[in-house]
Amino acid sequence: MAIRSLTRRGRVAVAAAAGLTLVLAGCGDDSGGDAGSGGGGGDAAASSEPLPSVEADDALAALVPADVAEDGALTVGSDTTYAPNEFVAEDGETIVGFDVDLFTLVAQKLGLEAQFQTAPFDSIIAGVGSGRYEVGVSSFTINPERLQQANMVSYYSAGTQWATKAGNPEGVDPDNACGLTIAVQKATVQVEDITARSEACEAAGEEPITINQYDGQDQATAAVVSGAAVAGLADSPIMAYAVQQTNGQLELLGDIYDSAPYGYVVPQDQAEFAQALADAVRALIEDGTYTEVLERWGVEDGAIDDPTVNPTVG
Repeated sequence: MAIRSLTRRGRVAVAAAAGLTLVLAGCGDDSGGDAGSGGGGGDAAASSEPLPSVEADDALAALVPADVAEDGALTVGSDTTYAPNEFVAEDGETIVGFDVDLFTLVAQKLGLEAQFQTAPFDSIIAGVGSGRYEVGVSSFTINPERLQQANMVSYYSAGTQWATKAGNPEGVDPDNACGLTIAVQKATVQVEDITARSEACEAAGEEPITINQYDGQDQATAAVVSGAAVAGLADSPIMAYAVQQTNGQLELLGDIYDSAPYGYVVPQDQAEFAQALADAVRALIEDGTYTEVLERWGVEDGAIDDPTVNPTVG
Protein backbone atom coordinates (compact mmCIF):
# COMPACT_ATOMS: atom_id res chain seq x y z
CA MET A 1 0.00 0.00 0.00
CA ALA A 2 1.52 2.84 -0.94
CA ILE A 3 4.90 2.26 0.64
CA ARG A 4 3.90 0.45 3.75
CA SER A 5 5.91 0.40 6.90
CA LEU A 6 7.25 -2.81 8.35
CA THR A 7 3.81 -3.57 9.67
CA ARG A 8 0.51 -2.82 8.08
CA ARG A 9 -2.93 -3.63 7.26
CA GLY A 10 -6.27 -5.06 7.50
CA ARG A 11 -9.63 -5.19 5.88
CA VAL A 12 -11.25 -2.98 3.35
CA ALA A 13 -14.71 -2.22 2.27
CA VAL A 14 -16.99 -3.46 4.76
CA ALA A 15 -19.95 -3.62 6.97
CA ALA A 16 -23.57 -2.88 6.52
CA ALA A 17 -24.93 -0.80 9.36
CA ALA A 18 -27.65 1.79 9.74
CA GLY A 19 -27.54 3.65 6.51
CA LEU A 20 -24.17 2.28 5.36
CA THR A 21 -24.12 0.15 2.24
CA LEU A 22 -20.72 -1.40 2.66
CA VAL A 23 -19.72 -4.84 1.52
CA LEU A 24 -17.86 -7.11 3.90
CA ALA A 25 -14.51 -7.76 2.34
CA GLY A 26 -12.41 -9.30 5.07
CA CYS A 27 -13.37 -11.66 7.84
CA GLY A 28 -10.25 -13.72 8.39
CA ASP A 29 -9.20 -13.97 11.99
CA ASP A 30 -5.94 -12.46 13.12
CA SER A 31 -4.78 -15.57 14.90
CA GLY A 32 -2.83 -16.78 11.92
CA GLY A 33 -5.02 -19.81 11.34
CA ASP A 34 -5.72 -21.36 7.96
CA ALA A 35 -8.65 -19.59 6.31
CA GLY A 36 -8.79 -21.70 3.20
CA SER A 37 -6.97 -22.13 -0.06
CA GLY A 38 -6.94 -19.46 -2.71
CA GLY A 39 -8.31 -20.48 -6.04
CA GLY A 40 -9.69 -17.57 -7.92
CA GLY A 41 -13.23 -16.75 -7.41
CA GLY A 42 -15.73 -15.45 -4.95
CA ASP A 43 -16.16 -11.70 -5.24
CA ALA A 44 -18.41 -9.77 -7.54
CA ALA A 45 -15.49 -7.64 -8.72
CA ALA A 46 -13.80 -10.63 -10.27
CA SER A 47 -14.74 -12.20 -13.59
CA SER A 48 -17.23 -15.04 -13.40
CA GLU A 49 -14.94 -16.98 -15.70
CA PRO A 50 -12.79 -19.60 -13.97
CA LEU A 51 -9.18 -18.77 -13.29
CA PRO A 52 -7.05 -20.09 -16.15
CA SER A 53 -4.51 -22.77 -15.40
CA VAL A 54 -0.95 -22.70 -16.68
CA GLU A 55 1.51 -25.44 -17.48
CA ALA A 56 4.48 -25.98 -15.20
CA ASP A 57 7.85 -24.92 -16.60
CA ASP A 58 10.31 -27.69 -15.77
CA ALA A 59 13.32 -25.39 -16.04
CA LEU A 60 11.81 -22.93 -13.56
CA ALA A 61 10.60 -25.73 -11.30
CA ALA A 62 14.17 -27.01 -11.10
CA LEU A 63 15.19 -23.72 -9.46
CA VAL A 64 12.93 -24.28 -6.48
CA PRO A 65 14.91 -25.57 -3.47
CA ALA A 66 14.31 -29.26 -2.85
CA ASP A 67 13.08 -28.69 0.70
CA VAL A 68 10.50 -26.22 -0.60
CA ALA A 69 9.33 -28.37 -3.51
CA GLU A 70 9.28 -31.76 -1.81
CA ASP A 71 5.66 -31.59 -0.63
CA GLY A 72 4.39 -30.07 -3.89
CA ALA A 73 2.97 -27.02 -2.15
CA LEU A 74 3.93 -23.52 -1.07
CA THR A 75 2.71 -22.37 2.33
CA VAL A 76 1.77 -18.72 1.89
CA GLY A 77 1.26 -16.22 4.70
CA SER A 78 -1.27 -13.51 3.86
CA ASP A 79 -3.27 -10.91 5.79
CA THR A 80 -6.51 -11.76 4.01
CA THR A 81 -8.28 -8.53 4.88
CA TYR A 82 -7.35 -6.20 2.04
CA ALA A 83 -9.83 -6.34 -0.83
CA PRO A 84 -9.45 -6.61 -3.73
CA ASN A 85 -5.90 -7.89 -3.23
CA GLU A 86 -6.41 -10.62 -0.66
CA PHE A 87 -9.52 -11.20 1.41
CA VAL A 88 -12.04 -13.80 2.52
CA ALA A 89 -15.01 -14.44 0.23
CA GLU A 90 -18.66 -14.34 1.26
CA ASP A 91 -18.56 -18.01 2.23
CA GLY A 92 -16.32 -17.02 5.15
CA GLU A 93 -13.64 -19.51 4.17
CA THR A 94 -12.28 -19.11 0.66
CA ILE A 95 -9.36 -16.73 0.24
CA VAL A 96 -9.71 -14.68 -2.93
CA GLY A 97 -8.29 -11.59 -4.61
CA PHE A 98 -5.96 -10.54 -7.37
CA ASP A 99 -2.88 -11.39 -5.28
CA VAL A 100 -4.31 -14.84 -4.63
CA ASP A 101 -5.16 -15.50 -8.27
CA LEU A 102 -1.81 -14.28 -9.53
CA PHE A 103 0.29 -16.20 -7.04
CA THR A 104 -1.79 -19.33 -7.61
CA LEU A 105 -0.62 -19.19 -11.23
CA VAL A 106 2.96 -18.35 -10.25
CA ALA A 107 3.01 -21.49 -8.11
CA GLN A 108 1.51 -23.53 -10.95
CA LYS A 109 4.26 -22.31 -13.25
CA LEU A 110 6.72 -23.79 -10.75
CA GLY A 111 4.79 -27.06 -10.58
CA LEU A 112 3.45 -26.30 -7.10
CA GLU A 113 0.18 -25.55 -5.34
CA ALA A 114 -0.24 -22.33 -3.34
CA GLN A 115 -1.79 -22.89 0.08
CA PHE A 116 -2.79 -19.57 1.64
CA GLN A 117 -3.00 -19.11 5.40
CA THR A 118 -4.44 -16.05 7.10
CA ALA A 119 -1.92 -14.25 9.30
CA PRO A 120 -1.59 -10.83 10.94
CA PHE A 121 0.25 -8.63 8.49
CA ASP A 122 3.00 -7.64 10.90
CA SER A 123 3.85 -11.29 11.59
CA ILE A 124 4.34 -12.49 8.03
CA ILE A 125 7.90 -11.40 7.24
CA ALA A 126 9.11 -12.86 10.53
CA GLY A 127 7.06 -15.97 9.78
CA VAL A 128 8.81 -16.37 6.43
CA GLY A 129 12.17 -15.92 8.13
CA SER A 130 11.36 -18.56 10.74
CA GLY A 131 10.08 -21.08 8.21
CA ARG A 132 6.43 -20.91 9.24
CA TYR A 133 5.60 -19.69 5.73
CA GLU A 134 7.59 -20.37 2.60
CA VAL A 135 6.40 -17.17 0.93
CA GLY A 136 4.66 -14.00 2.06
CA VAL A 137 2.02 -12.68 -0.36
CA SER A 138 0.19 -9.75 1.18
CA SER A 139 0.57 -6.55 -0.85
CA PHE A 140 3.95 -5.85 0.75
CA THR A 141 5.39 -2.66 -0.65
CA ILE A 142 9.10 -3.13 -1.23
CA ASN A 143 11.12 -0.71 0.88
CA PRO A 144 14.67 -0.62 2.28
CA GLU A 145 13.60 -1.84 5.72
CA ARG A 146 11.97 -4.96 4.35
CA LEU A 147 14.87 -5.65 2.02
CA GLN A 148 17.07 -5.93 5.10
CA GLN A 149 14.92 -8.81 6.33
CA ALA A 150 14.07 -10.83 3.23
CA ASN A 151 14.41 -11.28 -0.50
CA MET A 152 11.54 -9.55 -2.30
CA VAL A 153 10.24 -10.12 -5.82
CA SER A 154 8.41 -7.25 -7.51
CA TYR A 155 5.16 -8.06 -9.33
CA TYR A 156 2.90 -4.98 -9.16
CA SER A 157 2.99 -1.24 -8.42
CA ALA A 158 0.69 0.80 -6.17
CA GLY A 159 0.62 4.21 -4.54
CA THR A 160 -1.34 6.03 -1.85
CA GLN A 161 -4.84 7.38 -2.54
CA TRP A 162 -7.17 9.50 -0.41
CA ALA A 163 -10.96 9.25 -0.30
CA THR A 164 -13.74 11.27 1.32
CA LYS A 165 -17.52 11.40 1.38
CA ALA A 166 -19.11 11.88 -2.02
CA GLY A 167 -19.13 15.54 -2.98
CA ASN A 168 -16.37 16.30 -0.46
CA PRO A 169 -18.78 18.17 1.84
CA GLU A 170 -15.99 19.17 4.24
CA GLY A 171 -13.80 20.52 1.45
CA VAL A 172 -10.90 18.25 2.39
CA ASP A 173 -7.56 19.07 0.77
CA PRO A 174 -4.92 16.37 1.34
CA ASP A 175 -2.24 19.04 1.18
CA ASN A 176 -3.94 21.10 3.88
CA ALA A 177 -5.65 18.74 6.31
CA CYS A 178 -4.66 20.60 9.48
CA GLY A 179 -7.27 20.30 12.22
CA LEU A 180 -9.20 17.53 10.46
CA THR A 181 -9.91 13.96 11.57
CA ILE A 182 -8.41 11.40 9.20
CA ALA A 183 -8.80 7.60 9.24
CA VAL A 184 -5.97 5.16 8.49
CA GLN A 185 -5.12 1.57 9.23
CA LYS A 186 -2.61 0.96 11.99
CA ALA A 187 1.04 0.32 11.19
CA THR A 188 0.85 1.32 7.53
CA VAL A 189 2.97 3.74 5.62
CA GLN A 190 -0.16 5.86 5.49
CA VAL A 191 0.23 6.35 9.25
CA GLU A 192 3.72 7.68 8.63
CA ASP A 193 2.37 9.87 5.83
CA ILE A 194 -0.43 11.47 7.85
CA THR A 195 1.78 11.82 10.93
CA ALA A 196 4.33 13.78 8.92
CA ARG A 197 1.55 16.00 7.59
CA SER A 198 0.28 16.61 11.13
CA GLU A 199 3.76 17.52 12.35
CA ALA A 200 4.06 19.98 9.48
CA CYS A 201 0.77 21.55 10.57
CA GLU A 202 2.07 22.06 14.10
CA ALA A 203 5.38 23.42 12.84
CA ALA A 204 3.40 26.00 10.86
CA GLY A 205 1.37 27.00 13.92
CA GLU A 206 -1.76 25.18 12.73
CA GLU A 207 -3.91 22.63 14.53
CA PRO A 208 -2.57 19.06 14.27
CA ILE A 209 -4.46 16.40 12.37
CA THR A 210 -6.49 14.02 14.52
CA ILE A 211 -5.33 10.61 13.32
CA ASN A 212 -7.78 7.81 13.98
CA GLN A 213 -6.01 4.48 13.56
CA TYR A 214 -7.98 1.28 13.03
CA ASP A 215 -6.98 -2.37 13.18
CA GLY A 216 -8.64 -3.06 9.83
CA GLN A 217 -8.96 -1.03 6.66
CA ASP A 218 -12.66 -1.90 6.62
CA GLN A 219 -13.02 -0.04 9.90
CA ALA A 220 -11.12 2.96 8.57
CA THR A 221 -13.32 3.04 5.48
CA ALA A 222 -16.49 2.74 7.56
CA ALA A 223 -15.31 5.67 9.69
CA VAL A 224 -15.23 7.90 6.62
CA VAL A 225 -18.64 6.70 5.45
CA SER A 226 -20.18 7.29 8.89
CA GLY A 227 -18.58 10.71 9.32
CA ALA A 228 -16.36 9.69 12.24
CA ALA A 229 -13.51 10.86 10.01
CA VAL A 230 -13.70 13.32 7.14
CA ALA A 231 -11.28 11.41 4.92
CA GLY A 232 -8.97 8.40 4.80
CA LEU A 233 -5.99 7.17 2.87
CA ALA A 234 -4.81 3.70 1.83
CA ASP A 235 -3.13 1.90 -1.05
CA SER A 236 -4.51 3.03 -4.39
CA PRO A 237 -6.19 -0.24 -5.53
CA ILE A 238 -7.68 -0.71 -2.08
CA MET A 239 -9.21 2.75 -1.89
CA ALA A 240 -10.51 2.58 -5.45
CA TYR A 241 -12.20 -0.72 -4.63
CA ALA A 242 -13.67 0.71 -1.42
CA VAL A 243 -15.19 3.60 -3.36
CA GLN A 244 -16.70 1.12 -5.80
CA GLN A 245 -18.10 -1.09 -3.06
CA THR A 246 -19.68 1.74 -1.06
CA ASN A 247 -22.10 2.44 -3.89
CA GLY A 248 -21.32 6.11 -4.35
CA GLN A 249 -20.96 7.04 -0.68
CA LEU A 250 -17.27 7.80 -1.12
CA GLU A 251 -15.17 9.41 -3.82
CA LEU A 252 -11.46 9.44 -4.54
CA LEU A 253 -9.64 12.60 -3.53
CA GLY A 254 -6.56 13.94 -5.27
CA ASP A 255 -3.99 11.98 -7.24
CA ILE A 256 -2.17 8.74 -6.49
CA TYR A 257 1.30 9.42 -5.14
CA ASP A 258 4.39 7.60 -3.83
CA SER A 259 3.95 4.66 -6.18
CA ALA A 260 6.22 1.73 -5.43
CA PRO A 261 6.37 -2.01 -6.18
CA TYR A 262 4.66 -4.76 -4.25
CA GLY A 263 6.85 -7.76 -3.59
CA TYR A 264 6.63 -11.43 -2.69
CA VAL A 265 8.58 -12.16 0.49
CA VAL A 266 11.14 -15.00 0.41
CA PRO A 267 13.73 -16.00 3.04
CA GLN A 268 17.07 -14.19 2.86
CA ASP A 269 18.97 -17.41 2.17
CA GLN A 270 16.81 -18.40 -0.84
CA ALA A 271 17.87 -16.01 -3.58
CA GLU A 272 17.56 -18.73 -6.23
CA PHE A 273 13.98 -19.41 -5.19
CA ALA A 274 13.26 -15.67 -5.37
CA GLN A 275 14.63 -15.61 -8.91
CA ALA A 276 12.43 -18.57 -9.83
CA LEU A 277 9.39 -16.61 -8.65
CA ALA A 278 10.48 -13.56 -10.66
CA ASP A 279 10.95 -15.70 -13.75
CA ALA A 280 7.53 -17.29 -13.22
CA VAL A 281 5.89 -13.86 -13.05
CA ARG A 282 7.75 -12.88 -16.21
CA ALA A 283 6.46 -16.00 -17.96
CA LEU A 284 2.90 -15.07 -17.00
CA ILE A 285 3.46 -11.56 -18.34
CA GLU A 286 4.72 -12.95 -21.61
CA ASP A 287 1.85 -15.39 -22.12
CA GLY A 288 -0.82 -12.84 -21.19
CA THR A 289 -2.24 -14.52 -18.10
CA TYR A 290 -0.74 -11.82 -15.85
CA THR A 291 -2.81 -9.16 -17.60
CA GLU A 292 -5.84 -11.41 -17.59
CA VAL A 293 -5.69 -11.80 -13.80
CA LEU A 294 -5.29 -8.06 -13.20
CA GLU A 295 -8.19 -7.28 -15.53
CA ARG A 296 -10.39 -9.78 -13.67
CA TRP A 297 -10.04 -7.57 -10.60
CA GLY A 298 -9.88 -4.17 -12.30
CA VAL A 299 -6.34 -3.46 -11.09
CA GLU A 300 -4.49 -3.47 -14.40
CA ASP A 301 -3.25 0.10 -13.92
CA GLY A 302 -0.59 -1.26 -11.55
CA ALA A 303 0.86 -3.77 -14.01
CA ILE A 304 4.64 -3.97 -14.35
CA ASP A 305 6.74 -5.53 -17.11
CA ASP A 306 10.01 -6.27 -15.32
CA PRO A 307 9.64 -8.47 -12.20
CA THR A 308 12.87 -8.17 -10.25
CA VAL A 309 14.50 -9.68 -7.19
CA ASN A 310 15.31 -6.97 -4.64
CA PRO A 311 14.76 -3.97 -6.92
CA THR A 312 16.34 -0.66 -5.96
CA VAL A 313 13.79 1.49 -4.13
CA GLY A 314 13.99 4.80 -2.34
